[in-house]
Amino acid sequence: MNRSPISPVITRRRLLKATALAIPSVVSARALGLAGNVAASERIVMGSIGTGGQGRGLLNGWLGFSDVQVVAVCDVEERHREQAREMVDSRYGNKDCATFKDFRELLDRKQIDAVCVATPDHWHALASVAAANAGKDVYCEKPLANSIGEGRAIADAVKRNARILQTGSHERSGANARFACELVRNGRIGKLHTVRVNLPCSDDHHQQARMLREVPAAAPVPAGFDYDFWLGHTPEAPYNSRRCHFWWRFVLAYGGGEMTDRGAHVIDIGQLGMNADDTGPVEIKASGTVTQGSLYDAFWDYEFENRYANGVRLLGSSQGPRGVKFEGSDGSIFVHIHGGKLEAEPASLLQQSLGADDIKLGRSPGHQRNFLDCVKSREQPVANAEAGHRTASVCHLNNIAMRLGRTLRWDPVKEQFLDDKEANALVTPVMRAPWSLGVS
Repeated sequence: MNRSPISPVITRRRLLKATALAIPSVVSARALGLAGNVAASERIVMGSIGTGGQGRGLLNGWLGFSDVQVVAVCDVEERHREQAREMVDSRYGNKDCATFKDFRELLDRKQIDAVCVATPDHWHALASVAAANAGKDVYCEKPLANSIGEGRAIADAVKRNARILQTGSHERSGANARFACELVRNGRIGKLHTVRVNLPCSDDHHQQARMLREVPAAAPVPAGFDYDFWLGHTPEAPYNSRRCHFWWRFVLAYGGGEMTDRGAHVIDIGQLGMNADDTGPVEIKASGTVTQGSLYDAFWDYEFENRYANGVRLLGSSQGPRGVKFEGSDGSIFVHIHGGKLEAEPASLLQQSLGADDIKLGRSPGHQRNFLDCVKSREQPVANAEAGHRTASVCHLNNIAMRLGRTLRWDPVKEQFLDDKEANALVTPVMRAPWSLGVS
C-alpha cells in the first residue's frame, strides 16, 4: 500500500483536532491545551528503543517536554525496560506505558510518531531503518551506525520515507561550536588548510579497558536478558558482562572504540566547519595499537591523516585536550569538546560579528528540542541523517585503515574504496541470519 505523502503526525493531529471540535462537551481543559497544558492534538507520541544508561538519560529529557507523550519502551533486558517503564508511569501518574523486548512490536504501534534509538551501536541501523520504513521519525544516538554501509542504509531509508532523523551528536547544537564554524566558513581565519582533532583515550574507563588482556571465560546469561537478541546480526559469542553493558564499545563488532564514541562528536564539528556534511576524505592514513589477546580489539594511541578533495587535511591523534582546531592562513580556532569553550589566535577573532551576507548556521534550542521542532515543521534538524552518516563514515574509514595497516583511497560519491577489494569488504558487515538491512 502506498503511504500518503502527508506526515502521520499531521494526519493524527488533524483527526484529533476535528474530534475535539465535534464533541467539546466531553473534552477536558487539559486535553484542549487550556490552563497552560499542551493539547493532545499537538503532542508528539514517542517510543524509546534501548533503555540502558544513555537511553534512560534521553528518556528523562523526552519526559521533560510538555508536547511529548512517551507511550512505549523497549529493551532486550527486562531490568532496563522496567526501569524505563517506571520513569514513564511516574512522570504521567499512570500505569499504561507499554513494554517490549522486540523493537518491531513497538514500531507496529500506529499511534507512535517518533522513536528514540539508544541501543548499542550495532543495533542502530536495523532499528532506524525499520522505524523509517514504519513511518516513524527517529532520534538515533551517535555514531549513526556501526559501519559505512549501515549508515548509508539509514540515510536512504530516511530520505525514501520522507522522515526526520536527528543524530545524537549533540555538540553540534552548541552555540559556540556553531559560531566557530561560521567564522571558519566565512573565511575569518583565512584559507582553511588543516583541521586538527584531539581524541584522547585517557579517561578511567579507557584505562580499565586497556588493562583487559584476555578474553574472559563464558558466564551464565543473567535472568531476563535475551542475549542472543542483543547479539543480533553479529556472530555468536559466549556471554560475559565485559562484552555487554557499556564495555561493548571496545569490541569492533558492536562499536568502534573511542574513534566512534567521542570521535562522532569531535570529527562532527570538523565536518561542519569544513562544510563537508555531504562528503568525506579521498585519502586515509591511520595507525594505532591494539591490546594483544584482549576481548577489546578497538584501537588506542592512534594517529590519522585524512585528505579531502579540496586539499584540506584532517589530522588526528589520541593527545588532549579533547576538541577540534581549525587552522587557516590568518588564524586558528579551537573548540573544546565537551563544554564548547573557544580559544583563538588572534583572540580578537572571537569578538567578530557576522554581516548580513555572511553564511549563518542558525542556533539550536537544544538537541532534543531541535528534533521535536523539526518533527513538527518537517525542516531538517542540525544533525540530519546525511550529516550523521558522513561523520560516522570518517570514523569508520580511520578504523578500516588501521585494521588493514595501509593508506586507502576513497570515493566519497560512490562510497567505495578505489582498487581495494579487501577494504570494500569492510564497508558493510556480513549479517547473521535472519537479520539484514532489509531488517526481518
